[in-house]
Amino acid sequence: MPVLALVSAVCVLAFEQIAQWRYGTTGIIGLLLLALGVKARSPSLSSAGAVVLALLVARPAL
Repeated sequence: MPVLALVSAVCVLAFEQIAQWRYGTTGIIGLLLLALGVKARSPSLSSAGAVVLALLVARPAL
């Protein structure tokens, strides 16, 4: 079981680093809102995080 926790923690950290590199601070904020909303079972908080991430992904490339 500790190995599974370690692997999942590494995956989460890797995903956060990719989001930070690709989408900047706003991406991390959106990911944080989404994760906190899921953990707290708050649909409005997780929806806000999902909207932030969707807007970042859908924006036109410069």
